[in-house]
Amino acid sequence: MNFEEVLQARKSIRSYIDKPVEEEKLHAILDAANLAPSWKNSQTARCYVTRGETLHKVREALPAFNQRNTEHAPVLIVMTFVSCVAGYDVKTGVPSNEFGNGWGAYDCGLHDMVMLLKASELGLSTLVMGIRDAEKLREILSIPAEEQIVSVIALGYAAADPARPARKPLQERARYFN
Repeated sequence: MNFEEVLQARKSIRSYIDKPVEEEKLHAILDAANLAPSWKNSQTARCYVTRGETLHKVREALPAFNQRNTEHAPVLIVMTFVSCVAGYDVKTGVPSNEFGNGWGAYDCGLHDMVMLLKASELGLSTLVMGIRDAEKLREILSIPAEEQIVSVIALGYAAADPARPARKPLQERARYFN
């Protein structure tokens, strides 16, 4: 699959078949994400990969509609980043600019996008969910206080192939200057 095909294949999927994700595919996705750029190569994104009983507990930390959307997804990945590293002067602990911890979230998004695209290349589907009970997830997975919980990503095989929602035209999203 070429890059354009990967981009076109990637969609947010809200219905999965009950089929496990092969271990080698899961490792390939996580390894690919590790190649994403980050602030001064700080690599602060963290993945909490859940299956089985732990996955069921994580799913309960989602609102009812996303519990339904991920009902048969065999993997849920909780994404976090280590606070006060990306976007910070490590010697002083002071933010390097007004965006502060926003850089950690930005880097986590880059990490996640690589993961989503690799999953798509391997024939897997994903759904990124930002509405979640962060404190419940922190408790279930023993996530340290210095990590910010960003999202939960469902990973599995799609049960449906929905139409891609319309995208805004380029002229609404980009401005050119000379």
